Amino acid sequence: MDRRRFLKTTGLSALAVGLPELGRTAETATDHVDPAPASAEAADYTLRIGTGLIELAPDRIVSTTTYNGRFPGPLLRFEEGRQVTVDIHNDTDTPELLHWHGQLVPDDVDGAAEERTPSIPPHGMRRIALVPGPAGFRFYHTHVRAGADLSRGLYSGQAGPVYIEPKNEPGAYDREVFLVLKEFAPLFSNVEKPYDFLAPTGIDPALRAQAQHELQSALMHGAKPGYEVGYALFSINGRMLGEGEPIRVGRGERVLFHVLNASATENRSLALPGHSFKVVALDGNPVPRPAAVPVLWLGAAERISAIVEMDQPGIWVLGDVNDEDRRRGMGAVVEYAGAPNQRRGEPVWRKPAPFRWDYRRFAEPGATAVPPDEVIDMTFAELTGADHGFNRWTINGVAYDDATMPVTWRLKLGRRYRLRMKNASDDIHPIHLHRHRFELTDIAGLPTAGVIKDVAMIGSYQTMSIDFTADQPGLSLFHCHMQSHMDYGFMGLFQTA
Repeated sequence: MDRRRFLKTTGLSALAVGLPELGRTAETATDHVDPAPASAEAADYTLRIGTGLIELAPDRIVSTTTYNGRFPGPLLRFEEGRQVTVDIHNDTDTPELLHWHGQLVPDDVDGAAEERTPSIPPHGMRRIALVPGPAGFRFYHTHVRAGADLSRGLYSGQAGPVYIEPKNEPGAYDREVFLVLKEFAPLFSNVEKPYDFLAPTGIDPALRAQAQHELQSALMHGAKPGYEVGYALFSINGRMLGEGEPIRVGRGERVLFHVLNASATENRSLALPGHSFKVVALDGNPVPRPAAVPVLWLGAAERISAIVEMDQPGIWVLGDVNDEDRRRGMGAVVEYAGAPNQRRGEPVWRKPAPFRWDYRRFAEPGATAVPPDEVIDMTFAELTGADHGFNRWTINGVAYDDATMPVTWRLKLGRRYRLRMKNASDDIHPIHLHRHRFELTDIAGLPTAGVIKDVAMIGSYQTMSIDFTADQPGLSLFHCHMQSHMDYGFMGLFQTA
């Protein structure tokens, strides 16, 4: 029995899906960041963590913690390799951490307690200096443990986009639009949302048998299905579908969409009827083979940069393929200038044909991965309801102890490692490695090469291998990016020396 059975040039300023600054040019993109004090010692940027209200719709206003009083937090545009200073103020009553997701920064700046990054004290401030890199689409977010508190961690509104300008920009587009996908009003349930969208589809029977055996054993000993997290409200750039201004486009424009899934726990999809997305970068890293797809799929914390040719005039819904999630707000309106029947009727949604997301589609054809210097085997497993009603997650049989924060693996600087991962659960896990980028080298037993990421989804009962070079001295956290999973054990810590 499976557990599921239980239960951006002119016009850039016109993004305007609740947060116009996310669509501005590089010259003005950060003008909503609090100005630094007029002194020789002023920081380049200021971020303030505080509680406030977000108006997702006139009758849907939520209280949460945000950056600079808005969601998403302000778009930060950095120059690759040019040092910046950031003052981070914590106006709340609890310690906070701000993680620079996808950047290669020192462990005392990265923003994870396990890496011994100092926290930002309540009503205190920490100034940090960092050299932005690598170029591309990154983001920043809180990295505190939430546990059973659905107002903390990634359940809050603490997320904001970062774009690090490359030294050489090919400019194969007319404008940029940044989209941040996020759910609000989280709640506990015992129902898990099933997902089946990844390719390849092959599973490992032994992993499935292991998971089912552990589930049956837990149930026989009185365990109940662990708490899952659902949501009542859905948004893009902090506005529900139909609220705020539409994304206005012109026929013939090439729009580069930078899409971030800022969810605490959900996989997200995005489709635009009559249009396709030419994926040019994953997690901010250019792909070896750009390819057009009808639907984007993103695990928690994943980013996709894709160009859309605006060649279908009309008024459209850009939204999630899940009907219920879209009806509850996970969408935005795309409106062509001078579209026929403009301002009449409802924006058009057409459900796309079923489509499976396959990272190998963007890989380098015929390429093979460089052999690693060492292989580290990992098996991910779930202990049903084992932690006060929450599922406990283990790597190689061990749930990470966030009280003692031990080092799990010791690495040698400069060596290339392969993480050979096995998922003995029916969940799709978005796996994240801090302070490094990795290469996908095997998915469900099928070799691949060339796709560079910092988050990757491993499918239910599947295997995946990722390779990385341990080129960042110090501590680096490895975890599933689902808040409820990392809070309850799904973490490990590398130390490189």
